[in-house]
Amino acid sequence: MTKKLIAEFIGTFWLVLGGCGSAVLAAGFPEVGIGLVGVSIAFGLTVLTIAYSFGHISGAHLNPAVTLGLLVSGRIDKKDVLPYILSQIIGAIAAAGVLYIIATGNGSDIGGFAANGYGKLSPGGYNMSAAIVTEFVMTFIFLLIILGATDDRAPKGFAGIAIGLALTLIHLISIPVTNTSVNPARSISQAIFAGGTALEQLWLFIVVPIAGAMMAGLVYNYLKKDSL
Repeated sequence: MTKKLIAEFIGTFWLVLGGCGSAVLAAGFPEVGIGLVGVSIAFGLTVLTIAYSFGHISGAHLNPAVTLGLLVSGRIDKKDVLPYILSQIIGAIAAAGVLYIIATGNGSDIGGFAANGYGKLSPGGYNMSAAIVTEFVMTFIFLLIILGATDDRAPKGFAGIAIGLALTLIHLISIPVTNTSVNPARSISQAIFAGGTALEQLWLFIVVPIAGAMMAGLVYNYLKKDSL
């Protein structure tokens, strides 16, 4: 179990450092050539690399919503849920701390720090209702893809590719709306450093992704039951 928790810590650390790091450090420099597409690809690549590195150790959840969705679908023991989630959150906060040190190394402030939000924190100015629908649907579909790609009957060896590409597409759709959460650990870590309104709105990016993930667990169990 200790090795699984270390894997979840490192994996979530890399997810936040790689994904949010690309948004905070590179997206603001046109000469680097990274924008919406680049950040979306960065998040997908972090999941892809960790899935093949640590998936065989911990399952590479890297996300409290994923862990709770897998709980509902019967893929993880209840006693392992809290340790997994704590490891993910700590890993995300550690990554945000490293990113903060790097981002302030040239004397500039951190800006929005890739925090999630709606209203004035939404890149496209989308309201709370749009944020709720976006985060619920994106997380719901993400979990269905994870559950299907890791099913015993799915083609072996391709789960990481399916999950990484799914996360890339999810970011392409939802960055303009909420900066894309679908992951409470990622949202918590950035909001802690961004502070202010990001912390006030954090509840949405904890509650809604978890609700979407758990609903996906129920739906996938229904689809899987008695299927050939």
